[in-house]
Amino acid sequence: MIDFKAITQEYKTPLYIYDFDYMTAQYNELKAAFKGRKSILAYAVKANSNLSVVKHFAKMGSGADCVSIGEVRRAFLAGVPAYRIIFSGVGKTDDEIREAIQKEILYINVESEAELGRVELIAKELNKVSRISIRVNPNIDPKTHPYISTGLHDNKFGVDLSSAKRMYIKANNSDNLDPVGIHFHIGSQLTELQPIRESAEIVADLVRSLSTINIELKFFDIGGGLGIKYDDEVTIKPYDYAQAILGCLNALDLTILCEPGRFLTANAGYFVSKVLYEKQNGEKKFVVIDGAMNDLLRPALYSAYHKIDVITDSKEESRPVDIVGPVCESGDFFAKDYPLPPLAHNDLVIVNSAGAYGFGMGSNYNTRGRSAEVAIEDGKVRLIRRRETFEDLIALETEFLEK
Repeated sequence: MIDFKAITQEYKTPLYIYDFDYMTAQYNELKAAFKGRKSILAYAVKANSNLSVVKHFAKMGSGADCVSIGEVRRAFLAGVPAYRIIFSGVGKTDDEIREAIQKEILYINVESEAELGRVELIAKELNKVSRISIRVNPNIDPKTHPYISTGLHDNKFGVDLSSAKRMYIKANNSDNLDPVGIHFHIGSQLTELQPIRESAEIVADLVRSLSTINIELKFFDIGGGLGIKYDDEVTIKPYDYAQAILGCLNALDLTILCEPGRFLTANAGYFVSKVLYEKQNGEKKFVVIDGAMNDLLRPALYSAYHKIDVITDSKEESRPVDIVGPVCESGDFFAKDYPLPPLAHNDLVIVNSAGAYGFGMGSNYNTRGRSAEVAIEDGKVRLIRRRETFEDLIALETEFLEK
């Protein structure tokens, strides 16, 4: 059991708390699902980019799936070897591509024909050969929230099958490109197996087609997106997930590359705030806490559900309340009409499943410093990011103040 009271007394609120032992168990379960086949788990750094989190997975042998050169640099700092780092993302700049090639990472995931041309040109300027993978958009409905769907032609990610084949031929004929992998990722928070299986079949067939023209790939990158339980979702077991993928790869000697993020960290994380006070507007009751949408954006961004617990001495019956923060936006809420008992000043509100896409999506809106982050491992608590100060927030501006 996590002693939220003791931890918040020492580190204050709002606060992120991460259970590293839970992360370890999730990683080991997913890795074991692919036992018997060559595989790399490349942690999706965007889910939770704290250096201590990335290092925790690196120590277990994880790679890193990065979507900016900043994340690539984080991966190196955390001890991820270059040969386990991949660089994805739709809008890579020339400088980012250049640095990725110079760092000799495993491969760059290419998202368009235009981007392939830029990678080739920059590699030629550097007199290097860039390993690449191409992200294929299989046009399969992932059955998830539209904001986190990525595998349809309506989405900005990847290329269609015919474009991909044309790009592989171009890359194979280039002196500066080495096509080593193929990639697909149809969305996040996936809870249905069939769209994943259908996508894998489509992409595996493309691999076989490329093989007939002597383009032999080494990596089959299945992306991430394995869903987790926020509320009452029925999730996919890692073993079933792996079997669905592997069943599509008959006679193909490929290393599986999987990019888990949310699956590893979401339910390891808790966002803890203190109650400031309760208020009532007409029939509407509010619990005002010291955390806000700048700390945890998901509920405001797309009405994401997070289970909420409280630590209170109250014994009264629950009633529906809106849990809101101090930011001057009507969208600054964590839950609406959520059943909670009457709460007192300094009672704790614990937002569950906050270990992924929580702190990383935070901001300094309303000149609010971002919260501290702590880790729990083997029963010990340690600070892994200090709380931001006002001086941190203005540090990049003060030198430009007119005298």
